[in-house]
Amino acid sequence: MRLIVITVAVVIVAVALMTLVGVWLPKGHVASLERHLPIDPQGLWAILTDVEAFPLWRQDVTQVDTRLDNSGLSGWTEHSSNGTIRFAVDRMEPPRVLVVRIADRDLPFGGTWAYEISPTGPASSLRITERGEVYNPLFRFVARFGYGHDRTIRTFLDALERRVAQQEQRGGI
Repeated sequence: MRLIVITVAVVIVAVALMTLVGVWLPKGHVASLERHLPIDPQGLWAILTDVEAFPLWRQDVTQVDTRLDNSGLSGWTEHSSNGTIRFAVDRMEPPRVLVVRIADRDLPFGGTWAYEISPTGPASSLRITERGEVYNPLFRFVARFGYGHDRTIRTFLDALERRVAQQEQRGGI
């Protein structure tokens, strides 16, 4: 019984300390990564804006619901093992710049993702910059010290790299 009480006390103290450190961390962060991909900017743009196909190549996404307006894609909702997240398109400059943001205000996090495509010969370079906010201090601690602010970008780029490789094996789009 005493061991259980000590274990519970240690867990409570650890969570309290992580939350306290999280309070001192800034809510906002910027993370950015770049990858060179063997696909032309138009082809890469097509993959990035075909959000309905995300479940086919992103393991974390199970379903996507799109929202359209007169100018085309205005946003979508992703369903995944992490829950449901609504995204809105803030800026589209085909085939160079796509900026999206989390449209849900009731999540413990938010932010924008800028996808910048640059031609590199017959291939492309994609830079993704996340300007995020983590509102919950405990989540802030875990994001900063647990898995890093660039985890979402790394996961996306790894899946995108696999998608481009599959496409290359099939002979293009």
